[in-house]
Amino acid sequence: MKNNSLVINIFKSSLLLLLVILFENCSVAQSPRQDPNAGIKKYNAVMQLINYAYVDTINEARLVEKAIVETLKELDPHSVYISKKDVQKANEPLEGNFDGIGVQFEILKDTIAVVHSIPGGPSERLGIMSGDKIVKIDGEWVVGKKITNQFVLDHLRGKRGTKVTVSILRKGKKDFIDFTITRDKIPINSIDAAYMIKPGIGYINLNKFAQTSIQEFTESVNLLNSKGMQSLILDLRNNSGGYMGTAIELSDEFLGPGKLIVYTKGIRAPREDFYSTDKGLFEKGKLVIMINENSASASEIVSGAIQDWDRGVIVGRRSFGKGLVQRPFQLPDSSQIRLTTARYYNPSGKCIQKSYADGIDKYYEDFSIRMKHGELIHPDSIKFPDSLKFYTANKRVVYGGGGIMPDVFIPWDSTPISDYYLELRRKNVVNTYIGDYVDKNRKTLKTTYPEFSKFDRDFQIDDAFMADFIAYAEKEGVKKDEKGYALSEKLIKSQLKGVIAQKLWDMTELYTIVNQYDEEVLKAIEVVEDDALYKKLKIDR
Repeated sequence: MKNNSLVINIFKSSLLLLLVILFENCSVAQSPRQDPNAGIKKYNAVMQLINYAYVDTINEARLVEKAIVETLKELDPHSVYISKKDVQKANEPLEGNFDGIGVQFEILKDTIAVVHSIPGGPSERLGIMSGDKIVKIDGEWVVGKKITNQFVLDHLRGKRGTKVTVSILRKGKKDFIDFTITRDKIPINSIDAAYMIKPGIGYINLNKFAQTSIQEFTESVNLLNSKGMQSLILDLRNNSGGYMGTAIELSDEFLGPGKLIVYTKGIRAPREDFYSTDKGLFEKGKLVIMINENSASASEIVSGAIQDWDRGVIVGRRSFGKGLVQRPFQLPDSSQIRLTTARYYNPSGKCIQKSYADGIDKYYEDFSIRMKHGELIHPDSIKFPDSLKFYTANKRVVYGGGGIMPDVFIPWDSTPISDYYLELRRKNVVNTYIGDYVDKNRKTLKTTYPEFSKFDRDFQIDDAFMADFIAYAEKEGVKKDEKGYALSEKLIKSQLKGVIAQKLWDMTELYTIVNQYDEEVLKAIEVVEDDALYKKLKIDR
């Protein structure tokens, strides 16, 4: 028996050695001809050896998945792998809808609080109201430290047509109220705010470029036109992008027919040009687009096209610098890779993709690097070589090689962002305090301020309000810092009032409040009103 085992082991070792020799010979034989499949063959050989000879049982699917992830990391920062279970979740924000019960919620003191029932959604139709607290889902208690945003999403979202029962605790009602909700398609808005920021000047904040964005934009512009809009501020700050097609359509709304908006090309992707059409909701009138270091991809298509055609003024700070086009490819198990297939170029010919030669970590540390070099405060600290110089339609100089450079620079002001303010944010004190405040005073507030305009004009964050807030913050572990409070007082007060407005009305009302104290927005208004600047920059309008 012992001799048989020895023979078997010798046979196995010989077979393993033979596999290695064959593999090496195959590699050597193919190398002069540069076999395009050599890498794949090598990887398959390694997996065969692992399966044959490794000491422990392996999870081959997990190893392959990790290999895919690491391979894509070696290509560029935006080629990514998405597992089968995450594909739908990754697509939801851009598809503009998901299946669920239709509430905007937040977790206050380990309890799920309804901020709003989405208009037309299943919860609103049943009468679920702002301020309601969800304490049970399908008979299961959902209060306590186990409750996270993901927990709520996992329990309330589901396929359209399925049902979920929630038990609601409502102020003024002694007993729980049970609702059986039939899930439905719920819209995800990409426009956070659209309102008249001053007479004749409209303001639209777009948070992403989704499938529904153009429809939302059309509705917003029609609303603002009905209120006398002549000029528009489009806020793309912190907009990280989305669908390239949506960016092209949005650019078309501002440009006359036949103008190149963007073109793409890559080694295996021939050049493709995209032009404006004869449709456009806002081809005339002053246009200001706000960008910052977090405005990326589709935001840069729009701002770059508007700048290159001298259609509007770009204000803010240099944008992120993502000029790579990703195309989704389905894998056999329904997982997906989003692979970079081309670069995009603005009409002047500039590619605004910043370098990623130093690796992904450095690529995403760009903000701190810009801050260290002083770029966020002094635009003169940015040095572009002449090789990156391009010209707009009216022969103004613009630069490629790392984002859209604004026509009007707005320095980053970190002064109001004290450690005290950051600690309030970290512990979510503003939200939790206002959640309690509105819950206790909703009826009085709605009676006193039946219209937002009256609230905006008359409601004041007075000393008594702030004293109560500061005392609450201290109970939550944020000790008052006199110096920090003095630096951040205006910012804190604007956010307190803004969040009250959001909970009583919606996001547009929040922006209406906080934008009154936003120095960058105030500068954008100045630019709209500055005829001399438009003339100096030769901006067509």
